[in-house]
Amino acid sequence: MIGGRVLDTSALLAFATESSVYCAALVWTAVQESIVLAIPSTAVAATWATLDAGKYPVLEVLLQLHVTVIDPLDGERARAVGLLGGTQADAHAIACARQRGWPLVTAEPARYSDYGHAGVQIEALP
Repeated sequence: MIGGRVLDTSALLAFATESSVYCAALVWTAVQESIVLAIPSTAVAATWATLDAGKYPVLEVLLQLHVTVIDPLDGERARAVGLLGGTQADAHAIACARQRGWPLVTAEPARYSDYGHAGVQIEALP
C-alpha cells in the first residue's frame, strides 16, 4: 500500500506563506522519499481565495510536484463531504484522509474535533 499525507487548507497556507519550517520539511521529505501528498481541491480553492497574490508562485510549486495529487470534488466525493457537514474544505479533507487511510496534516487540529474523525489520524503542524 502506498502511504502518504493529506494536506488541508491551513497546511497549504503554512507552506505557501513559508510560516512553518516543519511543513516545508514535510513537503521536501515527501519529494525525496516519493511520499504522496493528497490535496483536496476545495482546500486549493480556499487557499487561493485567502492567499496573498505574491505567494501564488510558492503554492504553484507545491501543486506541480510529482508527489502531489489533487483530490477532486466529484459526485461521489461531494456526497461524502455533504454527509460529514461542516465547511466544505474541512469535510473534504476528512473524507480524503478517511478514504485513503492517511494522516491529515493541519495547523488547526481543533477544526476537526466536531467530525469525530474516527479512523483519521490528525497530524498537527508544530
